[in-house]
Amino acid sequence: MILHLTPRAEWERAPANQPYRPASLEQEGFVHATCGEELMLAVANRFYRQQPGSFVVLEIDETRLTSPLRWEPPAPPISSDEGETLPNALFPHIYGPINREAIVGVQLMLRDPVDGRFIGYKRLT
Repeated sequence: MILHLTPRAEWERAPANQPYRPASLEQEGFVHATCGEELMLAVANRFYRQQPGSFVVLEIDETRLTSPLRWEPPAPPISSDEGETLPNALFPHIYGPINREAIVGVQLMLRDPVDGRFIGYKRLT
């Protein structure tokens, strides 16, 4: 299972009868993803903590993807909330839209109401 973080409003605006095409696909040529809750929280807090609004995590079954998937190193290295660099993991990058059959769940990212830090998940579907 791999995970993709996206603003909730963007996810809800996307046509449900078409593959999901996040902005990064057009901007960078691939869709960013990760795996595991700890790494997802570290990525969310490193890159999206200052962005207001709700975010969701798409749970993707990589065996159902119709677009190519490549495991590649991050740039720059990812650190945890405590500032420690996480293991030099490879990240799943999806080189095309995410077909809806591959999305097997959606979770709401929970945030600390005081400092906006991402702290966990709540299942939506």
